[in-house]
Amino acid sequence: MLELRPNCECCDKDLPPTATDAMICTYECTFCRDCVENRLGGICPNCGGNFAPRPIRPANRLIKDPPSTKRVLKANCVKDNAA
Repeated sequence: MLELRPNCECCDKDLPPTATDAMICTYECTFCRDCVENRLGGICPNCGGNFAPRPIRPANRLIKDPPSTKRVLKANCVKDNAA
């Protein structure tokens, strides 16, 4: 089950479950599309993997499987391609 993290780990933009600009890597690191394209060059700074659009969980499923409320923020968010 995806965590559906509530924010971009780079710029701290809110990314609610319905956000169409939320991007995730294979480890569910979550960033907004703007940061992925313009700051990170499409590469996750945490694992070095690529990104895909985060699926949108249907509203009727959010009650049973709510999104995460824990905000994650990466210090000095820049393209460092850590592996």
